[in-house]
This record gives sequence, C-alpha cells and structure tokens, in this order.
Amino acid sequence: MAERTVETGGPAAAPHGRRIPAVPGMTPRQPPARLVGLTLQRPDLFVGRQRELKELRADIVRTGLDTLSGRKRPRGRVLLIAGRPGSGRTALAEELARQLAPDYPDGLLRARLCGPDGLPVPTERTARALLSGLGAPVPAGAEEDELTAALRAALAGRRVLLLLDDAAGAEQVDPLLPDEPECLVVAVSRGPLTGVPDVRPCTLGGLDAPAAVELLEWYAGPTRITCDPVAAVRVVEECQGQPAALALVGGWLAALPKLSVADAARRLRELPGGEGPEIAARPLHRAFRLAYEALPATAARILHLLALAPAGLADAHTASALAGCSLTTAQQTLEDLTARGLLRCESPESESGALPAQYRVPGCLAPLLGALLESQERPAEVELARARMLERTVRQLYSCRAATERDDPAVRRRIEQLPRPLRFPSRPAAEEWLHARLPALLAAARMAVEDGRLDTLARRLVSALTRALTAHLGPEAAAPELYGLHQLVLDVARRCEMPLEKAAALLNLGDLDARAGRTAEALERYRLALEAAREAGDPYATSRAVESVAGAHRGLGDWQRAADWYRRGLELRLTRGELADQARLYGCLGAVHGAAGQWTDALRDWRAAAATYRRLKDHPGQAGALCEVARALEQAGRPREALRTCLEAVECARRCGDPRLEAGVRLRLADTLERLGDPVSAEEHRAEAEHLLGAATGPGAGTAGTGVGTTAGTE
Repeated sequence: MAERTVETGGPAAAPHGRRIPAVPGMTPRQPPARLVGLTLQRPDLFVGRQRELKELRADIVRTGLDTLSGRKRPRGRVLLIAGRPGSGRTALAEELARQLAPDYPDGLLRARLCGPDGLPVPTERTARALLSGLGAPVPAGAEEDELTAALRAALAGRRVLLLLDDAAGAEQVDPLLPDEPECLVVAVSRGPLTGVPDVRPCTLGGLDAPAAVELLEWYAGPTRITCDPVAAVRVVEECQGQPAALALVGGWLAALPKLSVADAARRLRELPGGEGPEIAARPLHRAFRLAYEALPATAARILHLLALAPAGLADAHTASALAGCSLTTAQQTLEDLTARGLLRCESPESESGALPAQYRVPGCLAPLLGALLESQERPAEVELARARMLERTVRQLYSCRAATERDDPAVRRRIEQLPRPLRFPSRPAAEEWLHARLPALLAAARMAVEDGRLDTLARRLVSALTRALTAHLGPEAAAPELYGLHQLVLDVARRCEMPLEKAAALLNLGDLDARAGRTAEALERYRLALEAAREAGDPYATSRAVESVAGAHRGLGDWQRAADWYRRGLELRLTRGELADQARLYGCLGAVHGAAGQWTDALRDWRAAAATYRRLKDHPGQAGALCEVARALEQAGRPREALRTCLEAVECARRCGDPRLEAGVRLRLADTLERLGDPVSAEEHRAEAEHLLGAATGPGAGTAGTGVGTTAGTE
C-alpha cells in the first residue's frame, strides 16, 4: 500500500534555491533537501535529534507490561513525541516514519488531529479519512464507534505505520489505536497522553547548538554564519534552540543580506516576548515579530489573511481571492513567504500546470496570524475577504464539474466564458484538483456554514461541491462526503427557516441512511422531511417524502403501512395527472401486496400499472407489468389466464424491438408452460430466448440481467 496522507499533513518543501549545508559523516546528494516541521530533512539527511531517534527506535522493541505479565500485546505499540508547537516534533515523527517505512510494507498513514484553530478534529472524521486511505469501505453517516470499529477491522492482519499528528489528548488517540500488534502508532502531542496504555514518550526541547546552527545556515546561507559563528550561537541562545524561531530568523537574514547575524541577535534581545504567560513561547513570538515587520505591505497582508485559509491550506487562487490581488502577485508572495520560513510548501505544482502548488500555515504560527488578523483588519474587510475566497471556490468547483460535460456545446460555451486560470484542460486534471483540494474544500464548506453570515454563499458552495463530487466520483463513492454536506445544508436551512431546503436535505440524508441499512433512522428523517415539505407547500417535495416513507416501511417489512403510504402517494399523483408516476406507484403497491401474500390486491394493482403504461405507450413498462400480472394470476390459482397474459407480454415485448426484454419475457412464459405440463413448448421458448440473447450480446451470453417483471416494481 502506498504512503497516504489523510485529512491534512505530509512533508513540506524546503525554501527555494538554498544550499544544502554539510553534515559530518553524511554526503549530500541530489535531489534538493526537504524541510519538514521546521527541521532539515531529506531521505539521506536529517539535522539533529539523533539521540531521540535512537531512543524511539529502541522503544519499539522494548519489552512492555503485557509481555512481562506473560500476555500477548493486545495492541500496536504507541510512541509519543511530545513538545510544544515549533519544537520540530512533527519533523522528528516524519524522520522516524521515513526510517521505519521498510519495516511496514502495508504503508504509512498520516492524520492531523487538530485544525489550524487548535480545535480537535472529530474522531469520526479522522476515522473516515483513515479508512479511505486504506482503501476500505466507508459507511456513509456512520457514528464514531462504528467507524473506529471498521478501522480496527481494516487494520487487522496488516503491518501499517500510523502517524497521528497534533493530538489534543488521549481521548483522540485511543479510539484510533489498532488491535493489530504488528502495527505501530507514532503520536505527536503537546503533552503526555495519560490514559493510553504502555505509551512510550519522548519529550523534545531545543536543538543542540551544532544542529541549530546548521538550520540557521540553511535559511540564511553559509557566508554570514561562517564569518561570525559566535553571533550565530547567540542567535541560537536567544531562540532557545527552537527550530521554528530559528527558521524565521534565518529567513529574515536571507531577505536582508546587508544585515549581520549580530544584528539579528541584537534585534531579538530588544523585541518583547509576547503577552502570554508561557515563557517558553517567547522566542517564537520574538522571531515571528522580527520576520513579520520586515515583510512588504502586500506580503504582510496576504500572510495574516491566510489565517482565513480553510484547514490552513492555500494556493495562489486562495491567496489572490483573500487579498484581492493578481494570481501572479499571490504566487510570488507565497514563494517568498515560504523562503522566509513563514509557510510550508505542502505539494509542488503539478507537471501539467493544472494543479498549482499548495502551501500550509505552520500550526505554531496559526494563533499569531489569527491575532494579527483581528488587530490589522476591520470585521467588514475580513468578511469581504472570506466572501471573495468562497466565491472563487464556487467558480472553481463549477469549472471542475463542467469538465465532465465537455461534449455538451452549451457547457463548452460557459467554460469559455470563465477566466483562463479557472479552466481545467481535461477531465483528469479537474479530478486531480478535486482529490488534492478535497480537505480544504470540505473545510471551506464547514467554515462557511459555521460562520452564519454568508449563508447564500455557503449554500452555493455546498451545492457546487456536491455536484462536483457526484460528477467525478459517482454517488456511491462520494456518499461518505455527501452525507456531511447534506448535514451542512440542513444546518443552514434550519437557521434560515427555509422549509423546502430543509425537506430536500432530510430526504437526501434519509436516502443515504436507507442505502447504508439504517432504515429506522431513514424513516424518521423522511417523516421530518414530509412535515417540512407540507410547511413549504411544495407538492413535489411532499410526494417524494410520502413515497420515501412508504419505501422505508417496505424496507422494514411493514407491508400494511407501506401499502397505506403508497396509496397516499398515488392519490397525490392522480390529482396532478402524472401518469408515469402513477404507473410506478401502482407497481409498488402490487409488489407490496405480493410480498404480503395478498394476491388479489396485487393482481388489481399490476393490472392498473399495465393499463397506465399502455396509455403512456411505454411498451417495456407494460411488458414488465404484464409479467407481474401473470405471476399474480398463477399465485391466485388461475394458470390459464396467466398463460394468456404471458403471451400478451411477449407480443408487447416484441413491439419494443428489445431482444433482451423479449428474451426475459419468453423465459417467464417458459416457466408458466412448464408448470402447466407443456415441457416441449417451454423448451422452445427457452431456446428462442437464448437465440435472442445471443443476437443481442454475442456468443456465450447468459440470461442474467434481463430484469423482466422488475421495472414497474422498483422505487
């Protein structure tokens, strides 16, 4: 299984154009290094933390309490890397995962357990994403317990490395722990995970002086560090060896080549350390202020507006919409901020150019950017920036969905009217963008709904995302995400008192519940949808809700109530003269009465369905209904009438010109003839059916899939 990242996370690119510093005992090779979690890292290069790495690897095989007591270890080993944000804890976890990857052939999964606002990600959302990463089925709308149980089942018998980043507490980690002893969990947290049994902690402080100087040199370049190593050590002391602070100071030096390392040390001493009570956080506050104050006005504004980026993820489109600047300016600014250590490159630009580079706001800087946004921007400007971003996202989603309909000339004309940067060159490019941006798109939808001040945009965004997912993934594959989106629509509809939208959301959620086997829950949603539809006075939503209630009772095996609700739905369709729906509902009533063994009522309903299909000149529907009439006649003890009806169905199917339909009807006729004691005629009709199927589908075609007798009875 390939390495997968779920929710958010993954390695970040190093600043562009930097020289790789030499590390004793290691020979740098191409390609360029990567910087992960603010600590220098590459496949064959990692600065510092060697002692911690050695201890963590030793903890994997160290005897645990279960082994000492003679019991087999019931769960995978859990390693904890504890440290405050900016200490390089994620970098250490990534390096450990890189070194251990060959020992876990079933792959590496990552999940970030806290959002950029510091709030914990719901466990069911993380479990759903991990299941998707494993390629396992994800039940739509399932609760936390069901999802975590499915995750443990999917991990059984596998050797997987699970990296859980930024855990808020043991209550987030414990439900995700696999029962498979061969799995390994690496958790990253601010403090201890009290409550997780036999966890092996590794607490991080600052980098040692040589590694810290190497990191500073990576950003600032080697010349000034080599010329003034004493000042470099002073900078390390001012930053207390914290990688995040060192990266910011190094980026500041790189952007201001005329200043010396001693100037950086002096400026750090002069800056206040922030108003928070935590003394250990002051080096990061000082370094951030140093870096921020050196930014040009446009870059500074884009940076603090990135606090609004969904899930902390942004590309040039997001930055351009937030700041109201051009795409070129936004892209150049994002690259410059990355070089200064203020952003991380989450994924580079795709080779086709259809997928621009994506950047992440470091978690340790997110609170600082949020405070800056509040102090630097008026509330109206913040709302306008968010509205611009959501509007841009809606247009991108429209273009993404339209890429699946390029054969339609009207759609092609609408695509040509979009700005060139919003167009996708092909359907695969649009699908690639949708998959890559899905965590940010879902976060944008949740953010828009929770905000409550942009409900119109929120509804448009959710609708556009729903259609794009359905167009590219199909309704079945997209069901887990669609369930959450329909819940968002329901939240907006309730808040804005929109009964019709409420009914639509409840019906969609009910359909997904029914498809997942939660028929009782679906029935409750359908009843609520019926109330909302009646409140809205919409006849079509009312009919849909009534029929859905009937279908739920049918799924529960309550034939009497199902027939009652189908009759109510039929009355509504009769009132409006909707013949096609009348025929369908007659068929549903016939199927329900047949399942209840009420063959006289079933015969009446199927005859009504056949007559309605005849009025519609729907020959396939009429042939299917006639087959069901014949079946009901047989069950009622009238085989001769059943035979005449089957012959009528064959004639009707022949008029359709559909060989598969005619073959299915002939097979039904053959069964009737055999029961009447005429095996010779039955064999003739079976042979004719085989001939028709062979002519329609080629040699070797079977009789499965004819579907005769089911058309009129489906819902």
